[in-house]
Amino acid sequence: MPTVLLVRHGRTAANSSGVLAGWTPGIGLDDHGRAQVEALGDRIASAGVPVSRVVSSPLQRCQETAAIVVAKAADGIPVEADDRLGEARYGSWTGRKLSELAKEDLWRTVQDQPSAVRFPDGDEFPGESMAQMQSRALDAMRSLDAEVEKAHGADAVWVAVSHGDVIKAILADAAGAHLDQFQRIQVDPASVSVVRYTARRPFLLRSNDNGGDLGGLKRPPPKPDEEATPDEPGPTEVDAGDAAVGGGAG
Repeated sequence: MPTVLLVRHGRTAANSSGVLAGWTPGIGLDDHGRAQVEALGDRIASAGVPVSRVVSSPLQRCQETAAIVVAKAADGIPVEADDRLGEARYGSWTGRKLSELAKEDLWRTVQDQPSAVRFPDGDEFPGESMAQMQSRALDAMRSLDAEVEKAHGADAVWVAVSHGDVIKAILADAAGAHLDQFQRIQVDPASVSVVRYTARRPFLLRSNDNGGDLGGLKRPPPKPDEEATPDEPGPTEVDAGDAAVGGGAG
């Protein structure tokens, strides 16, 4: 059961000007976005959270974000690129102002029934459906998490750097919500959300955290009677994927 820190990239000029950047190349962090990410890296480092792996969208703004987090908190771990964590493929919407897109009929469907949306192909950028975007992102999360557990153990912490809509779709799944509800979730630039996957269910530990203490993400050492875990839980044993009942330990 590793824990993944889902980091959204810091602010870009496209964010501040209301442009849908999508897969446009050359969109990097602005000065404010870089400061946001440096502050996040400092938070992770000061919490003493041991980061085992860093995987990022291949787009520049995420690669820059991941590099800063590594420099601050991950002791030189290489940043791996994974297209499955890349931005939604907005097709012909790419590079257009949000204020213009809001006048199109498809905009209302994006807001109210995103599972029915497929972004139209453009001359330069292909489109995809939001369901496809969520499916590839969840495939990445599950497979990467399993790799981290195999390589670093069940208590490992790793970082995935991605984009707002992608992270919202991942968090909706973690919360057991349909994709049509994902617009209820807010994911700000340079925020961190936290998910732990188990064989039974994901646990959504934090969402859109912009300033809280991350020290609680460190796993405490096991108690002596917890060091040997049976292969199968008995009638009075709690499975790793079971939720606390009655509020847990408080």
